[in-house]
Amino acid sequence: MKIAFLDRATLSPETTLRLPAFPHELVSYENTQPGEVAQRIADADIVITNKVKLNAEALQQAAKLKLVAVAATGTDVIDLKACAERGITVSNIRNYAGNTVPEHTFALMFALRRSICAYRESVKAGRWQESGQFCYFDYPIRDLAGSTLGIIGDGVLGNAVATIGRALGMNVLFSAFKGRTGQGTLYTPFDEMLARSDIITLHCPLNAQSRNMLGAEEFAKMARKPLIINTARGGLVDEAALATALRSGQIAGAGFDVVSAEPPAADHPFMALLDLPNFILTPHVAWASQEAIQGLADQLIDNVEAFVRGEPVNVVKPAA
Repeated sequence: MKIAFLDRATLSPETTLRLPAFPHELVSYENTQPGEVAQRIADADIVITNKVKLNAEALQQAAKLKLVAVAATGTDVIDLKACAERGITVSNIRNYAGNTVPEHTFALMFALRRSICAYRESVKAGRWQESGQFCYFDYPIRDLAGSTLGIIGDGVLGNAVATIGRALGMNVLFSAFKGRTGQGTLYTPFDEMLARSDIITLHCPLNAQSRNMLGAEEFAKMARKPLIINTARGGLVDEAALATALRSGQIAGAGFDVVSAEPPAADHPFMALLDLPNFILTPHVAWASQEAIQGLADQLIDNVEAFVRGEPVNVVKPAA
């Protein structure tokens, strides 16, 4: 079988990608541009991709293709309907980021809640010497203990964040779906969560219903001027509206690891916020601990081997 890995560079160089335990030819490309996709998958039996898009037009050229193994959880880069119509199985990676994403989420919370970055930059600028005393109070410092944490998304990652939050003495609210009622007492109505939370963190997929779920209207309802943390997907938050809310003081700060277009263009609204002491942008690395990436790589090959054995796992089907 011929296997084409379209974007090996999306896994760190330290990651070991073991060879599948069946006869194969593996062709690995560091990156693949849109115009190169059709040619590179044309004679492949199995395609591995992380962020390279596979649309219906490209799939039409791949007469031998039997499996698309996505080296990630999200499958929005794959035309699932076109794969189903052509009898192509799609598999993805699951439950590999249960430590790394929650840890990054709380790293952003701690850094913003305690103004870590702002104080570090002020020390570099000589402010400590200028103060003439053992400490100074230029930026706010707040405990996480006793604060209210609103979580949007109740999957593995959302629940892991909740567990850590409770261990830190936070009051945890799981948000109900936006615009939905009747989800039971375990969920706080969406608008109520907006009003009560000191920190709001997102751990949900991006789809038609969740796109721009936090925008100008929602920021106006945030009575406690919370921190907004997004380690989930770019596009869940209206980024221009967030920039306005941050500058106007509707929210206390924001920590983002994801953007709607990655990397963001130089004129993206977030790029103009980078000098603010209450804004942190990291380059989509919440998932990327060495332990998590190695687990992802191991599961990726497990998925491929299971398919070849005739026992496919982690199969993704198009929405009904």
